Amino acid sequence: MFQVNFVDVKAENAIFDGEGWDAVVVVTPDLDTIGFDEISLLAQHGAHVDKRVGKSPTLLFAPGLAGGRLIIAPVTQVNDEYVDVRVYADAARAAIAIAKEAGAKRPLLYVVPSKDLRFGFASEVAALACGQELWQTLELREATGLTPAFEAIGLLSSSTHNSNLLNALEAGRVLARDLCGTEPERMSAKAFADYCLQSLAGSVIKTAVVEDRDILERDYPLLSAVVRSSFAVGRHQPRVVKLEYLPEGEVTRTFLFAGKGVIYDTGGADLKVGGSMAGMSRDKGGASAVAGLFKTLSMLKPKGIRVIAELGLVRNSIGSEAFVTDEIITSHAGVRVRIGNTDAEGRLVLADLLSHLRIKAVSAVKPEMFSVATLTGHVVRCYGSYPAAVENSVASAQQCAVTLQQQATQWGEPFEVSTLRPEDFAKMSGAAEMLSSNNAPSSITARGHQYPAAFLLKASGLFDHGVTAPIPLAYMHLDIAGSATEGDPLYGKPTASPLVGLYQYLINR
Repeated sequence: MFQVNFVDVKAENAIFDGEGWDAVVVVTPDLDTIGFDEISLLAQHGAHVDKRVGKSPTLLFAPGLAGGRLIIAPVTQVNDEYVDVRVYADAARAAIAIAKEAGAKRPLLYVVPSKDLRFGFASEVAALACGQELWQTLELREATGLTPAFEAIGLLSSSTHNSNLLNALEAGRVLARDLCGTEPERMSAKAFADYCLQSLAGSVIKTAVVEDRDILERDYPLLSAVVRSSFAVGRHQPRVVKLEYLPEGEVTRTFLFAGKGVIYDTGGADLKVGGSMAGMSRDKGGASAVAGLFKTLSMLKPKGIRVIAELGLVRNSIGSEAFVTDEIITSHAGVRVRIGNTDAEGRLVLADLLSHLRIKAVSAVKPEMFSVATLTGHVVRCYGSYPAAVENSVASAQQCAVTLQQQATQWGEPFEVSTLRPEDFAKMSGAAEMLSSNNAPSSITARGHQYPAAFLLKASGLFDHGVTAPIPLAYMHLDIAGSATEGDPLYGKPTASPLVGLYQYLINR
């Protein structure tokens, strides 16, 4: 697997005698508080010679230090009360890029500790940021035989076995990036399922794949409508991937995930035009992040939590068999759905997945349900690069979204929390059935990312498990359309968001 290998380094003298490390990378908000006199002196001397030192990431010639290279990466804006731990991530990414360009193969990363509670996981976030910076696309790796830039990155830290956690998180993130960021023929639904299962082979994760058309049409009717035109092309046919992590010992909580994996979204009969189809191979970010989460679970094997997922892998194709607006389709939960726009296909896929998970949740121990999806342009208009958590009344009473927001923010993946309102349910009213969507782009629709969560509650049968129901079920819809990639909106690098925040939520809930 193409990823960074993090190694714990406890001996502080590794900075000076090397121990195989060939560059020292220091991430610090202040040259005077580094904690190593020799490094502070070198940095302060360098600042007299080069005014960039302490203001921007800078490489210094440093005889006596590992590799003779010292890279000082200043953390700016730490006194700004509105920033979060991502300022450490930004500094680390810039510094590790310099180390790579300088020819280092085994850099040693040291993040100066902070007493500010916002930056409690600065070392971990900085290390993971290096992984994000160094990842290269699967297409490029397969075409050129590209290998990782570094043999290892040393982590100078007092934390115990920190590298085990970070290597597992990064392994999950690599899998998620590979799945999300790879073009739609190389990562077709079948290829996605195969790549996912190969990555989890031999692990504690139980896996299964549904591919038979008769079973899909019977058990996933809304999903099967989306893929009706793609059934005619063998390599474009859909899959549902089922994953389960069951810990050793007692289960105290159960988490159930539905992941949207639209391999390519043409918009279907409501065809995307004017160049808006470009980048739609990234519409599988939700399923990718969930798959990556299971890779992390397979390596860390946390106690007490059972995690179940269904990933809907589909291609929303145009053709003579394509489903069209105005069709009425009965969901797996028995809800009659009138199609309002074939380009609102993700919620149809998720509704059937959630219905299956709902059945498992009613007998599970303390269940919480999630949908994870690059669902709407509206969430990008509202929150930019931040994902939104939209929770039902049960989850709200249990403070699920606020807790996720707090956990994820500490680890550099902040969320915005949105609230369901009566207007969101009213948008779906029809004569004898429920409307899946309006016929305008979500980005220009009022409450365009909130009301799809209301649809999912209704179409999946979850609406009947509210706070006053005999079996209430907590549910959060996570719209990650703005956070699944960074940089260029069409071809930017996948981020694996919100894998890290979700893992922290699962183990700390």
